[in-house]
Amino acid sequence: MNHILRQIPAIHELQKHVSFQNLCEMYNVTVPTLTSILQEQIHILRINIINGYEPTTTILDEIFINTEASLKKVFNSRLNRLINATGTILHTNLGRARLSDSAITSVVEASRNYSNLEYNIDTGKRGSRHDLIEDLVTQTTGAEAAMVVNNNAASVYLILKALAKGKEVIVSRGELVEIGGSFRISSIMEESGANLVEVGTTNKTHMYDYENSVSPDTAMIMKVHTSNYKILGFHKTVPSSELVDLCKKESILLYEDLGSGALFDYASYGIGDEPVVAKVLRSGIDVVSFSGDKLLGGPQAGIIAGKKQVIEKLKKHQLARVLRVDKMTLAALEATLRAYLRDETTRDIPVVRDILTDKAVIKRKALDFISLLKNLAPQYSCELHEDTSKVGGGTMPDVELPTWTVRIQTDTIDGNALHDLLRKQYHIVTRIKDDIVFLDFRTLTNEEVHIISKALKELGGD
Repeated sequence: MNHILRQIPAIHELQKHVSFQNLCEMYNVTVPTLTSILQEQIHILRINIINGYEPTTTILDEIFINTEASLKKVFNSRLNRLINATGTILHTNLGRARLSDSAITSVVEASRNYSNLEYNIDTGKRGSRHDLIEDLVTQTTGAEAAMVVNNNAASVYLILKALAKGKEVIVSRGELVEIGGSFRISSIMEESGANLVEVGTTNKTHMYDYENSVSPDTAMIMKVHTSNYKILGFHKTVPSSELVDLCKKESILLYEDLGSGALFDYASYGIGDEPVVAKVLRSGIDVVSFSGDKLLGGPQAGIIAGKKQVIEKLKKHQLARVLRVDKMTLAALEATLRAYLRDETTRDIPVVRDILTDKAVIKRKALDFISLLKNLAPQYSCELHEDTSKVGGGTMPDVELPTWTVRIQTDTIDGNALHDLLRKQYHIVTRIKDDIVFLDFRTLTNEEVHIISKALKELGGD
């Protein structure tokens, strides 16, 4: 072991080596940066040798090979474009909602140039970023006032912290959910300083459960979207519209966390029963919050809408600055909301368009792919299958969207290997079932269909 360790050159000697100079030029890095990476790789190599590792090449080659691999990892893009062939529209792991073209253009313009983020053009004085899109939110939801924070979890925290710290908040046991990333309503309640009061049972909560739990210390009743689960069978819940009178009578707030935040009425198309934000607010509820990057189809954001006096109190809270969004988020959200106001939703917003896409359109796209692949790479066998897609993102867990998938097989690559190669080499994420690759065409654009065809051709060795 010691004789191998003694072969490791000193740093100043490695810095004079031609490989060091070549790496500096190839990756356009400074000497101090490359030296730091080199030192790290030597440290790792020493530990490995002490633990019994024996290099298969010269020590010098080992050091510079590992250093270049580390450089590639540092300077290659971390956030990569992926092609979603799973059919899950709001795939949380793949970034949820794709933005509309107009939203992307707005983000680019806001990023490239200076903007009136906190500047009032009319007065020439400091402005508020809250004012930039508040009217768009109120017009699309019917709320008196609104504000935006960085995600819906932040919305929940701000509302509880600002409006119920040290006071009681009543929540049905059937709504004490945990969503992705171990975000629990009970835990966020504790962090905010509000005191949770559980009412009812997991499957049944009645109006009298709420009525009997109101006390002088009660600040609000909170309704929570159950996100990625549904209770079926013997169950009972009290909708927020039925709690309005109780809250007015007791002079307490009524808040509903709507989760996904649908501005579009999917139920009118026979898709799920997701509450539309505007309808919820018309019932007289004080405040709601919802996500920007789920069913709404915009950027990650938490949108809070409701009574003006409630929103004004939230805007003045110290956390409002901590949780505020940047200019790129505001630009994307502005363009997305404007599409709703112009009634261009089904055409311009990818999430809405993908959810509503007719099964016949998907079939045509799948058949075109089969024909294309047959010409490009005839070694693959393709079979058309009827299947279902998921909305995803913790929304509409019981909704299955009819779709068409294509099953792909070849004698030269087994299914699991093909699934892995497509993901690792081409960033194409597919379904895999019983060692067979499936492509769901609900979430694929025509451009992506051609990219997948070319990737399969290359993998097939033709």
